[in-house]
Amino acid sequence: MRAWEISAFGIHSLEFMERPAPDPGPGEVLVAVRAASVNYRDLMVVKGLYNPKMKLPRIPCSDGAGEVVTVGPGVRMWEAGDRVMGIFMQNWIDGPLTRAKARGALGGDIDGVLAEYVVFKEEGLVAIPEHLSFQEAATLPCAAVTAWNALRTAEIKPGSTVLIQGTGGVSVFALQFARLRGARVIGISSSEEKLKRAKGLGLDAGLNYRENPEWDRWALDQTDGEGVDLVVEVGGMGTLTRSLKAIRIGGTIAQIGVLASGNEAIPFGLILHKWSRIQGIYVGSRDDFAEMIRAVALAEMRPVGEEFHWAQAREVLERMEEGSHFGKLVLTVD
Repeated sequence: MRAWEISAFGIHSLEFMERPAPDPGPGEVLVAVRAASVNYRDLMVVKGLYNPKMKLPRIPCSDGAGEVVTVGPGVRMWEAGDRVMGIFMQNWIDGPLTRAKARGALGGDIDGVLAEYVVFKEEGLVAIPEHLSFQEAATLPCAAVTAWNALRTAEIKPGSTVLIQGTGGVSVFALQFARLRGARVIGISSSEEKLKRAKGLGLDAGLNYRENPEWDRWALDQTDGEGVDLVVEVGGMGTLTRSLKAIRIGGTIAQIGVLASGNEAIPFGLILHKWSRIQGIYVGSRDDFAEMIRAVALAEMRPVGEEFHWAQAREVLERMEEGSHFGKLVLTVD
């Protein structure tokens, strides 16, 4: 089979290789991958920034969708022809995250999905909703589950206000899920065109932070001085202080990404005075994924992204690095 392989760190060190096709063992399922999507984590893995000590070679990318080819002995949940998605952490089936469950993350601890065939654990798969294509389904395992858990952590309900940062995969999913919950969504971006596209998905108000960097003040203005219920925080230390200023007293910051560097000290005073909750979100369990899929299927929600051929993997990673994309970046595997 063909697969992309990290033989040395760096985007241009990715190699398109021939590997033996895997066989499923007891409790395992062989899946023909039809599409994969790229997360910022995948870029960091390829560049050696996520885990510089990661054992190489490694097949990258955690998010994929495909069709069951065959199953190993003892498998009861799946049969040939089923359309499936792999869960991000193959050991996290339910309950809270533990050190043991955190092991087995695709495209990191173990080989990922940027290959023609991948073997998954029987419980490491979730069925694709009927209304979604393989390309759409491939966007869901990491970014969508992360956004879903961010909103659930903050107990977002009708009338809540959510602030999203940028228009990458997690932020756009947070916008879509927040609208499903009846919440108001405001957002910031460096691109007027992206804000326009986001408004087409239901964004209530947007601000170009390059033109107005004091977006925390703007968020307060948008909420009559009260502040937002949730900030979907993808920046990190470079944006955390403004996020704390933007939330209401008792509000939540769902800490997801580290895209914006910064040298500011941790604003302990703001954390205390806002009675704030800063919750790290590291994707979710299979149960979380399945719950989210029920909502996606019921609403017939469609992910948003840009599609490419998997031969363009290097170019797509460069596009991720530039931050020029909207929603998810998807690779069709054939």
